[in-house]
Formats: sequence, structure tokens, C-alpha cells
Amino acid sequence: MTRFLELGNQPLANSFLHDEEEFASEEYFPLDVYYCETCSLVQLADVIDPEVLFRNYIYVTGTSETIALHNIEYSATVVELLKLTDQDLVVEVASNDGSLLKCFKQHNVKVLGVEPAVNIAAMAREAGVETVAEFFNQQQAEKVRQEYGAAKAIIGNNVLAHVDDTQDFLKGCRELLASNGLSIVEVPYLGEFMDRLEYDTVYHEHLCYFSITGMLRLCDEVGLSVIRVDHVPVHGGSIRVYAGRKEDYPAHGRAVEAEAAEEVASGLTSIDRYYQFAESVAQNREAIRKLLLDLKQQGKKVVGYGAPAKGNTLLNYCDIGVDLVPYTVDKSPHKLDLLTPGMHLPVLPVSTLLDEQPDYVLILAWNFAEEIMRQQQEYRDRGGQFIIPLPEPVIV
Repeated sequence: MTRFLELGNQPLANSFLHDEEEFASEEYFPLDVYYCETCSLVQLADVIDPEVLFRNYIYVTGTSETIALHNIEYSATVVELLKLTDQDLVVEVASNDGSLLKCFKQHNVKVLGVEPAVNIAAMAREAGVETVAEFFNQQQAEKVRQEYGAAKAIIGNNVLAHVDDTQDFLKGCRELLASNGLSIVEVPYLGEFMDRLEYDTVYHEHLCYFSITGMLRLCDEVGLSVIRVDHVPVHGGSIRVYAGRKEDYPAHGRAVEAEAAEEVASGLTSIDRYYQFAESVAQNREAIRKLLLDLKQQGKKVVGYGAPAKGNTLLNYCDIGVDLVPYTVDKSPHKLDLLTPGMHLPVLPVSTLLDEQPDYVLILAWNFAEEIMRQQQEYRDRGGQFIIPLPEPVIV
């Protein structure tokens, strides 16, 4: 593997702090990104124990309008594709608070969540979604199959990137699949990650960054065929990968293989492309800092919007502390009154924007920028402006 990007030593992106007394004990870990020229996988080499990262989790999917609409479309697409009935089981891995599975329940199919975060799994159960509070792998897949039966669809949204042993995870999907069933995973797409300079989506939870070429090689190793790939706009550009057992689907889809060939032609399998990316990342850091320092010298106040993991990567890499951005706001009640890891920005309610009317709002959750700006129309009407940091900082 070849290291091409160094984002410095950083704290865990979702390890928010309660007060200043916790500053001294805050842990930092290398955040370096590598490219494997053998399998085309972009990945981290420093792996944090998943028990530390995920057993008590702070991110819930149910707070975003964008994701809610995405889930409705997602469930309808899968139900139609597989002609699911009330006799079929849909299993979602890393099912979080059950938001997506609730959409499947509306189509009268059986659902089961597998969610390792004990606190989040409890929320899902309270919402009426049966949930197993365990990590998913081949061994757990065997247990689920024995207790609940085979699944016609296995859903994995933004989870494969979090898994250290991706082959074991995919073997688990294969083990749990019913005849002619499909494993359907959504992952941020490496092509758009590169084109849009989305380096802030690198944090210790995200161990892998997937191209279609990389996904094909992984699936070949575990006996799965990729029959279809959809491009979806969420999280800065993602791919939804549909894979079935090779005995049911003997070959990868022709359109999928054609896309993989296009990746090769575009340089996505060349290390030089990744070195260029790293240079652009460094330039972005300087551009963001220059903009914020210029605004500060003009006497302008800039605050943040959102406290996502990606925002904490950007804040720490760009060294944006409370001297430049005194606080950020967030809709999630689980993050309010906490301090962001590393840079220690207080997380305040969204209502603070209208209470204080800062001059600019730096959108750290830029993947929801349109939703955020629409919701904050009154702030804009009063003269407030937004800053979107990537792929280059712009004021809108």
C-alpha cells in the first residue's frame, strides 16, 4: 500500500466532550490514507477497536429530511426490484434507529435490524423495529439465519466502509441470502470523493473508500456477482451496489463492468491521481484558513452549522478553533451542549442563529447544504450568508 494523504493526528470524530476537564485525556490517532495498487482499495492502516467506536454511538439517521426522502425512494426501489411480499425478510445491517426499515414495514414486508450500538438499537426497538444489538459478520449471519430465516434482501447503508474485515462482512451477506436474493450496500463513491475533494469524509470510522473496480474485486473473492450499480446523490455522491450469489447470478452485469473500465481510463486506478488529490487538499486548507482569517480581520463573525464527523475532520485538519469559529449549531439533541473533539467548539441549538444573527455560517454538514439553507431562509433574509468549504470555499 502507498500512503498518499496525511491529515495529521486527530481525535475520534464522534468522541464529543462534556467539559474542559476531559481535554487532557483526549486521545489522538494518525489519520493517513493509503492506496492499494493490487486491489484498488483506498483505505486507512490505523484501525481503532470497533467496540470503542460503535457500542455507544451518537449519530442517528432520523434527523435529516434529505435522508428521510432517500429512505422512502430506497425501500420502494428494492421492493419493486425483488417483488417483495409479506413472506419475505429484509435485514438491515447497521440499521441505526430503524428509519429505513420503517419504510420497508410500510410495504408489509418482514424486517430485522442488526445494530451494534446498544443505545441506538434500543431506540429502534422502541419505534417498533425488531433489532439485534450485535456486530455483523459471517458468524452472526449464521445465527440470524437460524433464528429468523434467510433474507431476500440484506441492506447495508454506509456501513461497509466502517468494517475492518470487508470479506468477512460480505461472506456474512452471502450466508444470509435467500435464493435469488440480493445484498445491497450503499457506500460513498470514490470517484466523487476524488472529483469533489471530499477529504473531510476521512475519519477513523471510515476504513475503506470504494470504487466500482474495488467492489468487483471484493465480491469476486467471496462468491458474489454485482448485477447493478445505482448512483445516488446522498453524502456527496454514493453508489448503491446490488450483489447476489454467483450460483444465482453467474456474472457481473455488463453495465457494471463497463463502468469499472471507465474508472481505469479516468486514472482512478493510478497512484499519480491520488498524489494530485493530496496537493489539492493542502491548497484547500490554506484557502479556507485565509478566508476565515480575512473575515475575522474585517470584524465579521463566522459560526458553524452541523457537528458531523466530517466536520470534525475538517476543523482539526484546517486548525479551525474557537478563535475563528466560536461555536457550531446542530439539530441532534444527542450533540447539544457538548464540545467537538479536538477543536472544542461548543454545540448549540440551531435557534442560536436567529438569536445572534452571525455574519456567516460555515456549513460543516455540506452534504445537506441545500436542506440547511432552505430551513434557514429567515437567517438569509436578515442578511446572513453561508460558506460551503468544499471543493473550494465559496460564499453563497
